[in-house]
Amino acid sequence: MDFWNYLEYAAWVLIVLFGGHMLIDLARVDSTYDNDLLTSSREGEIERTQELHKL
Repeated sequence: MDFWNYLEYAAWVLIVLFGGHMLIDLARVDSTYDNDLLTSSREGEIERTQELHKL
């Protein structure tokens, strides 16, 4: 195997890692915020809700 094969395998590993991170982040955001809040166009609404729910 030459350098380009190793580089190709490294790229595939990075794709899998980034894809896994995106799926984990999707699940975390989906469980944290309501869908109406995520699809709203009001600027700063998410920040305001976090400020209101501090313990």
